[in-house]
Amino acid sequence: MTAIKHALQRDIFTPNDERLLSIVNVCKAGKKKKNCFLCATVTTERPVQVKVVKVKKSDKGDFYKRQIAWALRDLAVVDAKDAIKENPEFDLHFEKIYKWVASSTAEKNAFISCIWKLNQRYLRKKIDFVNVSSQLLEELPKVAEESVPSGENQSVTGGDEEVVDEYQELNAREEQDIEIMMEGCEYAISNAEAFAEKLSRELQVLDGANIQSIMASEKQVNILMKLLDEALKEVDQIELKLSSYEEMLQSVKEQMDQISESNHLIHLSNTNNVKLLSEIEFLVNHMDLAKGHIKALQEGDLASSRGIEACTNAADALLQCMNVALRPGHDMLLAVKQQQQRFSDLRELFARRLASHLNNVFVQQGHDQSSTLAQHSVELTLPNHHPFHRDLLRYAKLMEWLKSTDYGKYEGLTKNYMDYLSRLYEREIKDFFEVAKIKMTGTTKESKKFATLPRKESAVKQETESLHGSSGKLTGSTSSLNKLSVQSSGNRRSQSSSLLDMGNMSASDLDVADRTKFDKDHFGFLQIFEQVLSELEPLCLAEQDFISKFFKLQQHQSMPGTMTEAEDLDGGTLSRQHNCGTPLPVSSEKDMIRQMMIKIFRCIEPELNNLIALGDKIDSFNSLYMLVKMSHHVWTAQNVDPASFLSTTLGNVLVTVKRNFDKCISNQIRQMEEVKISKKSKVGILPFVAEFEEFAGLAESIFKNAERRGDLDKAYTKLIRGVFVNVEKVANESQKTPRDVVMMENFHHIFATLSRLKISCLEAEKKEAKQKYTDHLQSYVIYSLGQPLEKLNHFFEGVEARVAQGIREEEVSYQLAFNKQELRKVIKEYPGKEVKKGLDNLYKKVDKHLCEEENLLQVVWHSMQDEFIRQYKHFEGLIARCYPGSGVTMEFTIQDILDYCSSIAQSH
Repeated sequence: MTAIKHALQRDIFTPNDERLLSIVNVCKAGKKKKNCFLCATVTTERPVQVKVVKVKKSDKGDFYKRQIAWALRDLAVVDAKDAIKENPEFDLHFEKIYKWVASSTAEKNAFISCIWKLNQRYLRKKIDFVNVSSQLLEELPKVAEESVPSGENQSVTGGDEEVVDEYQELNAREEQDIEIMMEGCEYAISNAEAFAEKLSRELQVLDGANIQSIMASEKQVNILMKLLDEALKEVDQIELKLSSYEEMLQSVKEQMDQISESNHLIHLSNTNNVKLLSEIEFLVNHMDLAKGHIKALQEGDLASSRGIEACTNAADALLQCMNVALRPGHDMLLAVKQQQQRFSDLRELFARRLASHLNNVFVQQGHDQSSTLAQHSVELTLPNHHPFHRDLLRYAKLMEWLKSTDYGKYEGLTKNYMDYLSRLYEREIKDFFEVAKIKMTGTTKESKKFATLPRKESAVKQETESLHGSSGKLTGSTSSLNKLSVQSSGNRRSQSSSLLDMGNMSASDLDVADRTKFDKDHFGFLQIFEQVLSELEPLCLAEQDFISKFFKLQQHQSMPGTMTEAEDLDGGTLSRQHNCGTPLPVSSEKDMIRQMMIKIFRCIEPELNNLIALGDKIDSFNSLYMLVKMSHHVWTAQNVDPASFLSTTLGNVLVTVKRNFDKCISNQIRQMEEVKISKKSKVGILPFVAEFEEFAGLAESIFKNAERRGDLDKAYTKLIRGVFVNVEKVANESQKTPRDVVMMENFHHIFATLSRLKISCLEAEKKEAKQKYTDHLQSYVIYSLGQPLEKLNHFFEGVEARVAQGIREEEVSYQLAFNKQELRKVIKEYPGKEVKKGLDNLYKKVDKHLCEEENLLQVVWHSMQDEFIRQYKHFEGLIARCYPGSGVTMEFTIQDILDYCSSIAQSH
């Protein structure tokens, strides 16, 4: 390595005025091992520049070349990787990190030590040495500095000589002295030995002069020694005095230490007293309950507004005292434990007083409200609970306090409230529905429909009572009411056009002039049904709002799950949560509100179902009104809160109404299938066709702009399919009336009904009805016209058959059975008079087939006239083609046909 160092100094660094101080053989970490040398150098000229140079051996020869150089001031970190174990790897952090692996750990350590010394000597910015052993980073020897004229430091001696080498530069003073000496000896340069000998002689002379000067100054030295002895004596005396002073100060120090310790104890005591006072003030301020509050909790009047306010403030203060966050250690104090026990006793006492008082209020409310039921029994109204709610809401804050301090008593109050109020509401609601049913049956009893019933008022009353006791399950026969529905169908048809939009309008909104247009049954029932819903909705909403405010339950809180009803109103599986069932476990405050409402109003749904069943029994068409009204109320309730008690209950009732509606549709279809026609009389318009017209007119008036329009459209589709199928069935079974007549008249009636009502979902059925009417009209006309000119028809059918067999038309006259003589013979059998007689008989027969209700006689007769003229033209064409030049013509003309038809129609 020494030879390489000298070679590098000679070939690379000396030409650049640099001196090589340290060298290490390295290769890059993690790559193919290509060796190179890292050199630490300094410049020989001032200012000194320190560099780290990377030298690499040339690929073409044995000489070395300088590859890259970094200034030492750019070096930030030297990382030796491990300060304990020997590791040849190290990193140099310049503008980026260079990772190296030295050929030996000794070379790495020597190089890092050199870098550290150069950093200490030349750089103001200190380099960070990481994971480097402390032995390598030993301090440089102190540099001896001498004052020189130029003010510069002498060269570093001692341990630094290893770094700076043996040669030391001369300073300016030395250079000046040497120059003066050399000027005195001109031969110094040419004869160095003579110059050195001269300098040696002069040095000997100076040494001798120095010795003589020292010997001459011995006297002064003796004087100086005496002075030093005297000074030592003075020093001894001063030391004795200092010792005495020190002994005196030692006693003072001990006293001061005692005073200092005493002051420390006093300060510590004051600090402790301040902290103790702070703790006591904290406990007194936060755990001291005023006597007025204690008295209010023990004896406060819970009946007056002032007393309730005082008790509320006292309860809040007690809660604050009990909920104070005690500091560590407070709970171990006896006074704190006693105060907490006192608070607990006060809380228990006041909670008992409050619960007892509120239970008494609930019981008193039941008695007071029962006394007001009699005045509501005549009118269809429910008692108002607002005063009771207003009085109880004064205790809302106390209930919130009770909920947070004693949940057991809070829960007990909740159950008692539900028990008392459920019994009270059950009496009120049952009495309310009794009045509604009495008014409903009384309305129907006064109407024309019930005037025709062969039963007495007692029977109506008995039937009503059976409905009341059936809990929604109707008993008895409904055949009489079904008959009444059939009897009242004519009334409905005449009145359906005057029905208003019942989906968006209550019965009370109708003016007097419009009410006279309603059938008394429908108007009376609808008015009662709407009044029932209008009374129930605010009652439920007011009670739910009160429960939320009084019991401090959140109505609009997100829930993990809600009690919903999966209902398929189109006839699918129905899964319903019955209001009178066992409440589900409460998972949220909103669930608790709903459970309380279910318990309190458990009788609403059965009573509504009873009322709906009564209305459906009075007239199955009432289900249309109820479906629209219930849908509207359910939609309104769901917009407010889809999971509320009111929304769920009305949704359940809507399922029942929808079932009744579906049953009404199914009954109509069943009645269509069971229709029997008379074998002796003509059919005419079938009853179920007329009933469909009545149903559609009534439904369109009721469902106008209603939310459940889709249900009606589905019902229309089922009904019209049933009508189509059963019209065809009756037509096939008809013996008195031809099939085409039955089909033609009924489908004409259906087409006219659908055209008038303009039902969008039945456009395809309307076109189908028109097509069936047209087809059967044409079929009936063709079938009927084959009879007046029967022989003539048979003759020309034979002619057409010969032509179809391949005989030329002009050669048909040569056939024996179809010659000109046979043609004339057939034509003579149908003179004008005979044709007119045949048409007259045809008209009479058609008149017997057709019914007067549909008024299709003239339409059919006109079609027959057109068909007869078409046949006449067809016969004339065959004569002209098959019997050319024969001069054979019919004995009547088209004008004669027109005259015959016109005179026949006028005569009848």
